[in-house]
Amino acid sequence: MTNNANTPDLKEMSFEQSLSELEEIVSRLEQGDVELERSITIYERGEALRKHCDDLLKRAEAKVEKITLDAKGSPSGTEPLNIGE
Repeated sequence: MTNNANTPDLKEMSFEQSLSELEEIVSRLEQGDVELERSITIYERGEALRKHCDDLLKRAEAKVEKITLDAKGSPSGTEPLNIGE
């Protein structure tokens, strides 16, 4: 999909902005009142937004760490956070 003047560049969008636009796209497509060609274009933008959100989440997860404590309960360092622990 080509980027037009009123479509923000994904690289400049935050996770929250991307997710909000993706939710709008899903809502429009679920309503079913969009012409076929426009639906395809909107769907392609939605896929790009989904991938962008996924990439941003993976980067955020890589940065999340938990503080480790020594036997006395004092902070001793960090280690990767295992989500779902």
